[in-house]
Amino acid sequence: MVITDIKIRKTFDESPMKAIVSVTFDNQLAVHDIKVINTKDKLFIVMPSRKNSDNTYRDIVHPINAEFRASLEKAVLEAYEAKLAEESDDPVILGAESN
Repeated sequence: MVITDIKIRKTFDESPMKAIVSVTFDNQLAVHDIKVINTKDKLFIVMPSRKNSDNTYRDIVHPINAEFRASLEKAVLEAYEAKLAEESDDPVILGAESN
């Protein structure tokens, strides 16, 4: 299974959740709502999940083995870092008024 597209759908500055991501595999299957989380200066991904009636969460989709999880996480985090770099290169738009 080959990752054919990664879209950083939304980024956040002020919370542990840093981004919401969609990943497409083999140009045929899309997985939405993968989250990029930052804790103690370490980024990792959290797979899409749903809340159960007992207030626990269960992954809707997830990697079956550590090797695939590591490659998916690496690809998503690289795309997230590239998006941050792209956003930091955006020109500053000045307002009509200045003080």
